[in-house]
Amino acid sequence: MIDQLPIWVVVIDYVLGMIMWTLIGRFGMRLFLPEESKFFFSRFFIRVTDPLLRLFKPITPDFLIPVMVPLYVAWFFYMFRFYLMPWLLGYSVMGMLSFPLEGQIAQGIYYLGRMISP
Repeated sequence: MIDQLPIWVVVIDYVLGMIMWTLIGRFGMRLFLPEESKFFFSRFFIRVTDPLLRLFKPITPDFLIPVMVPLYVAWFFYMFRFYLMPWLLGYSVMGMLSFPLEGQIAQGIYYLGRMISP
């Protein structure tokens, strides 16, 4: 399916997917690590996602606890990738274009599993 899509669509989806998963990663790490943690990945995820959280601040409800904000913003990227992109590209079925990034990762994991197991 991915080879049938224009390259610019795949690139946009990959970028949006990486942003979405980075936000989800920040949420997950924040469950176990404090915000001021010295752990490299935690500092990286915070540095990369802080501008997005500031951008979405005007539409983020005040009642959300701070640990949930990255997950809330990731939801917008999910909705854009799953519903809006296919609709804008003229697909009649929602989700038809959805998640080339995750499809490629799943194929890679499947391929590695086939190589490892006899």
